Amino acid sequence: MRIAIASDHAGFPLKAVLCADLLAAGHEVTDLGTDDAARPVDYPDFARACAEAVARGEAERGILVCGSGIGMSIAANRVPGARCALVHDHLSARLARAHNDANLLALGARLVGVETARDAVSAFLDTPFAGGRHAARVAKLG
Repeated sequence: MRIAIASDHAGFPLKAVLCADLLAAGHEVTDLGTDDAARPVDYPDFARACAEAVARGEAERGILVCGSGIGMSIAANRVPGARCALVHDHLSARLARAHNDANLLALGARLVGVETARDAVSAFLDTPFAGGRHAARVAKLG
């Protein structure tokens, strides 16, 4: 799967772990930054870049990581075609895909541990959209 990933400085360490995991699993990963945790950056810039890559079809899914995940999810959802879900565990990631056809996942590096994040990413990548009664609702999102 083609996956775009981005973080701000607070999310960089977790993003690095997730990138390594994704590459090891055979995914094609486009890392859109940031490149270190030492220099503060503005999360909306990185969220927008990732959401636009997904909306343009350059990536099938996107993963965003900041301190809480909140800012990244808000910024990403301003991009037409982006459906970003802030998740905290396996279940919320699975439901975001199955019921909401989320194409971007946001994680809070200060709120979830590495193993929980890995589990959420796995659910996000492995869960198909259920369609059915959910399709009409997702269509209303525009």
